[in-house]
Amino acid sequence: MALIAGSTASGKSALALELAERCGGVIINADSAQIYRDLPLLSAAPSKEERSRAEHRLYGVRDGADPCSAADWASLARTEILDVQASGRLPILVGGTGLYLLTLLDGIAPVPRIKAEIREQVRTSPVEENRRRLAELDPGAATRLNPADTTRIARSLEVVLSSGRPLADWQSQRKGGIGSKIALQPLILLPPRQWLYARCDERFARMVDGGAIDEVERLLDRKLAPSLPVMRAIGVREISAFLTGEISREQAVARGQQATRNYAKRQYTWFAHQPPAHWPRFSEGLGNATTGHALALLQPKA
Repeated sequence: MALIAGSTASGKSALALELAERCGGVIINADSAQIYRDLPLLSAAPSKEERSRAEHRLYGVRDGADPCSAADWASLARTEILDVQASGRLPILVGGTGLYLLTLLDGIAPVPRIKAEIREQVRTSPVEENRRRLAELDPGAATRLNPADTTRIARSLEVVLSSGRPLADWQSQRKGGIGSKIALQPLILLPPRQWLYARCDERFARMVDGGAIDEVERLLDRKLAPSLPVMRAIGVREISAFLTGEISREQAVARGQQATRNYAKRQYTWFAHQPPAHWPRFSEGLGNATTGHALALLQPKA
């Protein structure tokens, strides 16, 4: 199985498509935003033209009202991987959601289901309040986590509130991972940061020009809970503020670009340090002169 991972706008999808066309592989989504069908533009999901060039799976298969956990996704991904392998083709896993990949490869921590009322309370509370409560209930997590990492702070807090045990305790009991059962060909994309941030800016502006405003308007019309992952996707908050008249279109674009760069920076840091050290890191920006080198690192081994 091939794995192409890295931050948003690093060129993962284009590289995966090149690889799939060369070897007849099947691209499997490992991005937490692209699994929802509500935001194909803002999540940078593959276009119809791209899907016509190679088979894609687990893109737009979930309604935004139905949140997809890492465990949910890992179960879906295992099924697709086994099916692709049984057909004699190469599964090409593509995405930037580190938790998804860890869950699939290392296994699932048997964390009990979070109580709905606790999840709603945590996800709607200010991050400062969540950090304060986490420091009281799970000081180890509060110390480890970046103060700006609102998602992980919320996750750690809701686990300890719901189960009475720190998340780290549950994670030490992981089971069901497929990492030791497959021949994995990973590649982490870590292009120059200025190249990456310029791509983030250009892409978000293109999304807005290409229909992202209408996309967010349709999402808002559904009146979904603000705590749902799809409602917290990059760009939704910024475009929502434009639609309600709080900011101008230009301000919405600028804020969306900044949010995208911030997200890319967090992903970049995670992928630079968290995956195993022996996984290849590709530090060039992808283009005509460099794509061949990246593909050589991903070709199926004899």
